[in-house]
Amino acid sequence: EKNITLDSATRIELSCRLDNKYSHLKSFQVTWKRGNETIRHINKTENSWGIQLRILDNSKLGSYSCTLKGEEEISAVFHLQVPKIEGKEKNIVSYEGDTAVLVCKSSGYTPIAWTWYMINGSEQIAINDSLMADKYVINRIPTNVTHLKIVKLTKEDDGAYWCEAAFELGKSKGKLKLKILSLMVPLKPFLAIVAEVVILVTIIFLYEIYSKKKEKHAEEEKEFDQVEQL
Repeated sequence: EKNITLDSATRIELSCRLDNKYSHLKSFQVTWKRGNETIRHINKTENSWGIQLRILDNSKLGSYSCTLKGEEEISAVFHLQVPKIEGKEKNIVSYEGDTAVLVCKSSGYTPIAWTWYMINGSEQIAINDSLMADKYVINRIPTNVTHLKIVKLTKEDDGAYWCEAAFELGKSKGKLKLKILSLMVPLKPFLAIVAEVVILVTIIFLYEIYSKKKEKHAEEEKEFDQVEQL
């Protein structure tokens, strides 16, 4: 299988070449398909079969396969796709009151436009930083990278975010998850240690008081015994 990335309209040729280790195969039939649809116009050269495609929009994207059937069956698959976005399924952790920056990148390709979405239940809501400048800042420079800055984080900001890159041949998305923690979370281990220390100090203090009372009581009994002897 081979992935072929395309971001704009182009002409492309896909070719299947029979490897030398299959040179013993003499009689076979070659079929090209796009999905389940058979493509009939095939260019043939020696031990090679190809198709020429004119990709004008995303309707021509998808999976193309060539299959050689004979004594053995050999297949090759080509996946034509728009550029993928770096940052898919990335988890980001931050704290209430802080600022979080979500980043998506298109390596080697420049999108026509970027759009950020936040998920509200099953609904995707486009983030308009010009209308909510006190909450969101979107940086689109350089053009193949986009940054979404979210300030004054609250629990309501917790959830999934999508970045969408628009190319001439279609759109590609990346998903990021933002986890907002309470400020008490990083303090919990420290508070647990402090609590243990307080308990230990209290036990020692109570033990000291008990020991002193016991010693004092023992001394009083000793003095009482001495008085009786007199």
